[in-house]
Amino acid sequence: MAKKIISVTVKTKCADIITTKSDLVAVAVFSGEVKPDPLCRQIDKKLGGAISNLMEMGDFKAKAHTTAVLYTDGKIAAKRVLLIGMGERAKSSSDSFRDAAAIAADRSVGLKAATVTLAFHAQMPSGVGEEIAGQILAEGIHYGAYRFDEFKTDKENGRLDKLTAVIVDGKAGNVKGLAKGVKVGVVTGQAQMYARTIANQPGNVINPGTLAAAAKKMAAGVPGLSCKVYDEKQLKQIKAGGILAVGGGSATGPRMIVLKYKAKSAKAPTVGLVGKAVTFDSGGIDIKGAAGMDEMKFDKSGGIAVLGAMQAIAKLKPAVNVYGIIPSAENMPGGRSYRPGDIVTTMSGKTVEILNTDAEGRMILCDGIDYAVKNKCDTIIDIATLTGSCVVALGKYMAGLMSNDDGLLKDMQAASSRSGEKVWHLPCTDDYLEDMKSKVADLRNAGTTRWGGASMAAAFLREFAAGRKWAHIDMAGMEIFAGHKNIGCDGSPGFGVRLLTDYVMNVAK
Repeated sequence: MAKKIISVTVKTKCADIITTKSDLVAVAVFSGEVKPDPLCRQIDKKLGGAISNLMEMGDFKAKAHTTAVLYTDGKIAAKRVLLIGMGERAKSSSDSFRDAAAIAADRSVGLKAATVTLAFHAQMPSGVGEEIAGQILAEGIHYGAYRFDEFKTDKENGRLDKLTAVIVDGKAGNVKGLAKGVKVGVVTGQAQMYARTIANQPGNVINPGTLAAAAKKMAAGVPGLSCKVYDEKQLKQIKAGGILAVGGGSATGPRMIVLKYKAKSAKAPTVGLVGKAVTFDSGGIDIKGAAGMDEMKFDKSGGIAVLGAMQAIAKLKPAVNVYGIIPSAENMPGGRSYRPGDIVTTMSGKTVEILNTDAEGRMILCDGIDYAVKNKCDTIIDIATLTGSCVVALGKYMAGLMSNDDGLLKDMQAASSRSGEKVWHLPCTDDYLEDMKSKVADLRNAGTTRWGGASMAAAFLREFAAGRKWAHIDMAGMEIFAGHKNIGCDGSPGFGVRLLTDYVMNVAK
């Protein structure tokens, strides 16, 4: 029987953390400070100077993302103290504390500590209130506790099935604010864990059909969320030529998944979230090289981000109508595959000349964007692992963000800052569109130059937004955990779930 993901519970408690029982208490420590945080000093005193001795010896310098474990021998209620390095205080942000909470959960799982207490919300930058602090910590705890091990059959030295985290504060008013934020953070944290699991599953488990089934199952368990699936026959009826072309070579036919959340207000704006879900990308006729092809199971990550975000959005119930549109296909070579030189008529009626079958993401996204237009979405945001060019430009630390609307651009940048999922603005002006124009069709799916590929792909997609407010997130490079922060397990980080959810929730405000 496959292992289930770790069940995470986050609570708040009005108490003295020194006297609160747990398997581990997490303490945030900044580097280069002569006078540490009051909680750190208090615990150090109870432990007979163990923390200060460790730091004086140079065994723990509090560099960002480093840790040290001390055993308390009954001198405080917690069995262990986990020191978490925060780096320099001047360089810290609220996201530093999300990381710290993730590290606390990660190390707890590693140590098989079933309960962890933390109280470092008081050290967050000024202006971060208890409600936001509670959300940040709850999201971090879920992120760090996640493990993808459902296919591991070794039962020896097994990990915990459950982790309980308690955020402690001595003031009842603070606890009330923390608890309110924790409720939101638990929803987004759980949605991100769900998304990571689907994203991590391989191509022989998740294909367009099984992804559609998973979406239906998820939606059935969330009140207010509906799910409609277009199969191959229905895609032909709505003339979704881009999706059908990409999925034509696979034994598993393509799908388009449409999730819908409807707000109570008749005047609510409508947002369309469109996510690319190529469940495995071989490149098609223009087949990829063998190196790294196993990672092409992550080419569905944009669609999975939308799937997770829709789960969170429906639970949080904003005053916004939201479509979650997930075109899905498996890009494989075969007798029915689309070919270089083909001319494909997309759902919008625009024609596209195929220069490269490995530029498939934009072919399914253009149909998804047109579906959002036809369903009168006021704002459309698409997200995809789209171009290697974006990875060349930004590495694996930020996603590319392109838009036809300055206001939407600023809103997405603000959502990025709040959610901790980083984006960087790249251009997609008419200059980039010129190389996407075809001599034999309206557009072509690849440029003839190697320069500016991310911006050219975005300019291509912009043509299908029909003048609606539109933004494009090229998350190539963000679909696989980069590992530089040393938090949690390898595989998908679930990028985009928090970002999209945050954007929608703030549109409502």
